[in-house]
Amino acid sequence: MTQFYEGIGRRKESTARVRVMSGSGKFTVNEKEGAAFFTRQGDVEDIMRPFSAVGQEAARYDVTVLVNGGGVAGQTESVRLGIARALQLMDANWTAALRKKGLLTRDARVKERKKPGLKKARKAPTYTKR
Repeated sequence: MTQFYEGIGRRKESTARVRVMSGSGKFTVNEKEGAAFFTRQGDVEDIMRPFSAVGQEAARYDVTVLVNGGGVAGQTESVRLGIARALQLMDANWTAALRKKGLLTRDARVKERKKPGLKKARKAPTYTKR
């Protein structure tokens, strides 16, 4: 059993459990290859930003992710946060570099709840005079 570091990332309705271990650069998301799961252009590069922030090559590490909930954007950002938190556990000296790039900050913005009498959170029904 190889030593791994685990980080949990969340964004909107999405939760990602990320495990980072030394290896050959395999990136697996929900039992699929990473590029096959995240098909949008630039998503995989965005997810791997924490490695470049600490001056490491992503090819030296295997990343395994279990992600559920939310949409593509939320899942992308939750996986990125999970990787950053796992790297922080790997070496405490990397915390400053990750924090400076904003990779350790959890984006707390979530969908606002719908209010009674309104169509959505803030959208009111059309006013009619007669």
